[in-house]
Amino acid sequence: MTSQVSSPAEQADETVVGEQRKAAGTKDVRRLDRVIIRFAGDSGDGMQLTGDRFTSETASFGNDLSTLPNFPAEIRAPAGTLPGVSSFQLHFADHDILTPGDAPNVLVAMNPAALKANVGDLPRGAEVIVNTDEFTKRAMQKVGYDTSPLEDGSLDGYHVHPVPLTTLTVEALKEFDLSRKEAERSKNMFALGLLSWMYHRPTEGTERFLKSKFAKKPDIAAANIAAFRAGWNFGETTEDFAVSYEVAPAATAFPPGVYRNISGNLALSYGLIAASRQADLPLYLGSYPITPASDILHELSKHKNFGVRTFQAEDEIAGIGAALGAAFGGSLAVTTTSGPGVALKSETIGLAVSLELPLLIVDIQRGGPSTGLPTKTEQADLLQAMYGRNGEAPVPVVAPRTPADCFDAALEAARIALTYRTPVFLLSDGYLANGSEPWRIPDLEELPDLRVQFAQGPNHTLDDGTEVFWPYKRDPQTLARPWAIPGTPGLEHRIGGIEKEDGTGNISYAPANHDFMVRTRQAKVDGIDVPDVEVDDPDGARTLVLGWGSTYGPITAAVRRLRRAGESIAQAHLRHLNPFPKNLGAVLGRYDKVVIPEMNLGQLATLIRAKYLVDADSYNQVNGMPFKAEQLAAALKEAIDG
Repeated sequence: MTSQVSSPAEQADETVVGEQRKAAGTKDVRRLDRVIIRFAGDSGDGMQLTGDRFTSETASFGNDLSTLPNFPAEIRAPAGTLPGVSSFQLHFADHDILTPGDAPNVLVAMNPAALKANVGDLPRGAEVIVNTDEFTKRAMQKVGYDTSPLEDGSLDGYHVHPVPLTTLTVEALKEFDLSRKEAERSKNMFALGLLSWMYHRPTEGTERFLKSKFAKKPDIAAANIAAFRAGWNFGETTEDFAVSYEVAPAATAFPPGVYRNISGNLALSYGLIAASRQADLPLYLGSYPITPASDILHELSKHKNFGVRTFQAEDEIAGIGAALGAAFGGSLAVTTTSGPGVALKSETIGLAVSLELPLLIVDIQRGGPSTGLPTKTEQADLLQAMYGRNGEAPVPVVAPRTPADCFDAALEAARIALTYRTPVFLLSDGYLANGSEPWRIPDLEELPDLRVQFAQGPNHTLDDGTEVFWPYKRDPQTLARPWAIPGTPGLEHRIGGIEKEDGTGNISYAPANHDFMVRTRQAKVDGIDVPDVEVDDPDGARTLVLGWGSTYGPITAAVRRLRRAGESIAQAHLRHLNPFPKNLGAVLGRYDKVVIPEMNLGQLATLIRAKYLVDADSYNQVNGMPFKAEQLAAALKEAIDG
């Protein structure tokens, strides 16, 4: 996505780029070049909705942005507890950025649990807005506060704004026929209004959203809008907020075009739809709900008008079985899941390898093993995607690097699957899936032509002159077999999991044939045409940092920081993980050191060492959160100096 990230001290220096000036009223306005805000509260406090709305208005204003939603792992943790804290971090700027930011400049804490869970991430001098109504003795004791942090001096290093959000919201809504509990639910809109005033965010979009969301409950819509406006007016009138802030649009950060804010899962969904239209094939999704992949099923189910068919199966195995059947029937077939589901789908993936049918396996990776951390991110399914099947069952692997890049990665995965008649893994993760950034909507002529030619008739002549159809007679360039739609006269052929005879597709137990077929399927994957890896090395560095997937943002932000400090470092990022780009070996050989940061224990590093005999250094993290730029910059500086 877009972000360059500074340490807390650097942020304080770098953000203030203008001098204070007087607004039309009596309050000062300070110009900043970037801000990192984190909304935090109980999982029932609406923090994700609040963050989403602030993000949408920020995108419409023209800032570059990057977000990090952080959900509790439990569906409904006990209210007011640390495991129940939900947060949403947004980094927005007047220039190109790449990450959601290392440390928030502003924390909105809706209760003591939210404060305790997040205060450790704040740099000194950060602003903290706390809902004082929730700081009761019982609520504080629940999270281990013996004394009130609002009174014991523990927050003296921050600019604390105590605001009775609940009381103010209830007071603002007293004219509505709502119970106190119902009125209290709008306190997130009050907080959103306050923050919108502080950072000069547009308000019209949020009001339209609330009217649409509660169209069938106009009283609730009106109450939420009233709370939102009350928050704005509170910021305008209270003495506690003497300064508001401006972050100008990122006028030079984007190429010309029409942009919208988009999350990774939404971009991936749109990419799949675009691929089906460019291939002139119906899109079929066979899936079973699983966090964090379920959003793709939800989104695709809305688009029947584009020929999309979605099937929510009874389990993971049924989901991929139906998708493989759709591939046999001539659809662009997709199955979506996360790591635990990939394990269940492994036998059917192997069947797809043997049948040589196009099938997209979308794995939105999460923390593991087993059920693991459903709402946290990880990159630990790479080796499973590469080798997690019985027998020799090679599968191409593609990985997007940013939320918006999920659109292009879906098109690329479809290109490979359709051209080479093979299942393809698309490895996203929770960070990309739920994070968002601006996306330039492409023109139709920019999209690739993915149309395929189905088999129409006989393709082989026997010695006696008879013309027959051989389902495993291959294209000499791609080694792809013909794609024959069931019911086409004269194209009847066997399918099933038993090894096929080369050419005829008949069942074969011959050792030599099995050896040939295994090697041919491997050669097909090895021969896939993928672009060379590009290297960013302006200074002829001796150290290369190599990444894949969602580490792109933090790595790039760290590299930018090191270069600003005068260090020389090269960067390359892999989209294609099987096969690797053909020039990768030569690229690796040019550097004295290769460092590979991964959110696992070194899976890409293992593959690189095995294939290229390069003694790559791993830098690993498996805490369920993305890397921080400052953390990576320190590790890379150590590698440069070592």
